[in-house]
Amino acid sequence: TRRSSDLQIQEARVTRQDGFSAQAPLMGVPGATPPPGGKADWFRGAGGLRLRAAFWKPSVLQAQTPRGTVVISPGRTEPIEKYYELIGNLLARGFCVLAHDWRGQGLSARLLPDRLRGHARAVEEFLDDYARLMDAYEAQAPKPWIMIGHSMGGVLNLLTLEGGDERFAGALLSSPMLRIKTGKRSMWSVRLAVRWALRNGKGGDYVLDDADDPFEHSFEENALTSDRDRYDLWHQQLYACPHLAIGGPTWGWLSFGLDAGERALKPRALKSVKVPVCVVQASDDALVWKQTARWAARRLGRGRYVEVEAAKHEVILERDELRGVFLREFDELADYLAPARS
Repeated sequence: TRRSSDLQIQEARVTRQDGFSAQAPLMGVPGATPPPGGKADWFRGAGGLRLRAAFWKPSVLQAQTPRGTVVISPGRTEPIEKYYELIGNLLARGFCVLAHDWRGQGLSARLLPDRLRGHARAVEEFLDDYARLMDAYEAQAPKPWIMIGHSMGGVLNLLTLEGGDERFAGALLSSPMLRIKTGKRSMWSVRLAVRWALRNGKGGDYVLDDADDPFEHSFEENALTSDRDRYDLWHQQLYACPHLAIGGPTWGWLSFGLDAGERALKPRALKSVKVPVCVVQASDDALVWKQTARWAARRLGRGRYVEVEAAKHEVILERDELRGVFLREFDELADYLAPARS
């Protein structure tokens, strides 16, 4: 596409010989600018991919000594920029904040020449990237560490805990992508279609040839939030910075998404997680099964399940009264793990 070609030319002009630009950018538009006190950088993920992360420190007025660090892991298609409001909320509470772009989205390396194709290969690559992210920032990120993961980020965060990473003190997961809704198609038929597509070299093709152009989305048809103002502000960001956009998923991404959820739901793995984990689930979620999230939360060693009535998939982007439930759950978890210093 023209958007993809233009961005590739721009990137070529600003990169050094090692393939990394001098400093990673943070995009912004009026009403959604990067919170103060932050800086974005590149780091190397699995296979040497260039990935983007950004780290914020609270102002001295908010905290002489930070209470700890919150690590934000976005959902599918989402870049760091979509979380500016939440980052500001966390900074105001005295926490450092680390946010990142998963491989294949945001300003991290895309996996296909067409940047709009939402592609993925293997769960292990994402988990390796996340471990490398935390290794890269460990020296400057004060503990305790608290995870916040939305949807795809939520399931990958849970897999990290199940994998035995003991550096995190707790997690708050928003509508984690444990089981994807497949509409009128049975899970069995979807898995069969995925296997056929991968075996026939179509892993990089859009699922059902649906490009799902993000620039054609409308508030009236969206499944993410009932808050028009927050929806419109995000779309202003997207139109101003079109290289952040992601379209529909590929068969390769769908295979990854199904695999991630299946792995995370193993009862023995869930029970092995000993840190407190709160699952905040939207009641009117059209993208993932809330029943699965409730089932998983009850099998965690120290799990808690909270359902937000009338909320769509992205509780963090919802109306104030619904979004407030998420923030109150964070405050309760944070007060237990990292009490504010008097």
